[in-house]
Amino acid sequence: MELFLHYSLIPSLFIILVLSFLQRREHRKQRDDTSHLLENRFGIIIPLDFVGTFSNRWSYGIAFGATANKVMFLFSEGYQPLQIPQWAQAFVLLIGGMEVGLSYFPFFACLSSEFHLVSSILGFSYSLIWFAVTILHIIECPHGQFLGKYETVMFYWPSLLCLAFLLGRFLHMFVKSLRVHLGWELQREEKPFLEVHQAEHVKRLLRKAPPQETKKSWFQTRIYEWDPCFQFPSRMIGTTVLAFICLYLFIVIEFCMFVYVRDELDVFEGELENYIASMNQTGTLIPAILQVKELMNVSKGVWLVTILPSSLTCVSYLFHILACYRKHMKRLWAGNKHFLPLKFHHPSSSESVVAIARYSGWQIAYILWGYLIIHVVQSLCGLMIMYSLVLPVVHNQGLEMLQGLGIGTLTISIVLGLMILQVWIATAFFLQPKMSAADKQKPLALNSRKAFQNFNYFLFFYNVLLGLGACLSRLLISCILGTWLIARIDRTIMQNGYEGADMGFGAWIGMLYVDHYHTNPVLVSFCNILITGHRERRLQQAIKYWCLNQSPGPRVSARPRTRWLLLLTLVNNPRLAMLRKSRPGHGSREFTQILLMGSES
Repeated sequence: MELFLHYSLIPSLFIILVLSFLQRREHRKQRDDTSHLLENRFGIIIPLDFVGTFSNRWSYGIAFGATANKVMFLFSEGYQPLQIPQWAQAFVLLIGGMEVGLSYFPFFACLSSEFHLVSSILGFSYSLIWFAVTILHIIECPHGQFLGKYETVMFYWPSLLCLAFLLGRFLHMFVKSLRVHLGWELQREEKPFLEVHQAEHVKRLLRKAPPQETKKSWFQTRIYEWDPCFQFPSRMIGTTVLAFICLYLFIVIEFCMFVYVRDELDVFEGELENYIASMNQTGTLIPAILQVKELMNVSKGVWLVTILPSSLTCVSYLFHILACYRKHMKRLWAGNKHFLPLKFHHPSSSESVVAIARYSGWQIAYILWGYLIIHVVQSLCGLMIMYSLVLPVVHNQGLEMLQGLGIGTLTISIVLGLMILQVWIATAFFLQPKMSAADKQKPLALNSRKAFQNFNYFLFFYNVLLGLGACLSRLLISCILGTWLIARIDRTIMQNGYEGADMGFGAWIGMLYVDHYHTNPVLVSFCNILITGHRERRLQQAIKYWCLNQSPGPRVSARPRTRWLLLLTLVNNPRLAMLRKSRPGHGSREFTQILLMGSES
């Protein structure tokens, strides 16, 4: 498959050249007639619009999903075609990323091309090549050394499913474009500047009376409420699909490593049993060896059990990130930036532009590394539970365990009770009474100052010891929350004032601002009004000239009519006469001089 990745660049470049040849350059400088040799061919083609694409979203998402195996190949740093020093490894990974992107470029280019008939044929052929090569690879090497039978199928079935979907999508595009080409179906309108959901959002804002609230279901109230006036861009859909598939592949790879380590530990455990049998269970190291065996068995079981909650946590994060994206975008549309740290209220424009390119890749990497870190933390918590609650019962030490648990619970309860008691004493004796019965709490005004000073003095020494436990609890809670939320790129885990050190959160904020500035429904609606008005004025002007050309009277050739309109334009705009291009033999210079003399007189 790695070898085919290199050779796939040949048909990829061919498809790119064909699509580029069909694409005409729209904005070009004025040149002489002899320089238009290519007839404005070989325009720049784009794979997809990362900012404002709301149509064909799931096709782009599935196309991203087809790249999952190669993304994991790059993530594991397996791309090493050359033997280079360690300091140049970043350049090799950059080249590998460019090669993978170029190899999968035709999928996106064929989906976004305006020439549906040609692009569907090219996209179907290229997808069929990848599908056939993947099937051939699975048939030749179906089994593996870690999971045994059908290990290759477990790795490649998501890519096969995505390629099969792309085959069906390109086939559907071909049938529709062929019907349009044969005249059996009308040509579909070009992509609208203003999307339907954006127009509906503006209509909702302009309504005087708020819409009647309907009864919401439990799913809408507790989990997610669908909004018909909001759509996720293709970038978010593609990132989520690719993150799901990469997370699945990462879990499979981790399970393969677990199987390998488990087999090695079983061999090591067999050697320990042979040592115990040779010593007739009378050696001084026998208790320690038994504890090591128990630790290995418990660790294997805990690691295997915590795979499910760790993966479910990361899957829930992916859905929650989409919900947070919608919530943050709506707040920015409303002009609300209070949910952002103060230093991110006016981010750098260049950093925001780079963030739109970083976000998707960083989100996937955060999810994968976050899963591994969460899995390790959950495994450590599982070991603590096993050694503190389960194993004492297995070893007939349940009473001692309950006694220690009761003493610990009682100690913590007393400490918390004393802290609550301090608050109650301060409320009852050291604050002045409420100024009004409607007040929720007493005013911050001291009462019984002498008693208050003695209260502070005697609790000073106790609070020194209490602060030690509070400091340790702060450290423990920070570690737990930091590791638990490490995969959440939409939420910073840094303290207030240090959010700038969180590069992932900075990429999230920059991406939000780029989408806010380029897809704000109110701004897009305003631009759509300007464009529509400009088109209507041009249409009215064209109709006026058409009526002039179709007026009754003697037939006049087109050349005198054109020269007459040119004369009117130059008389009304004398400065344009000086900018006219002079052509020898046409008398344009003399015509211009006469026109200038007439305008001066």
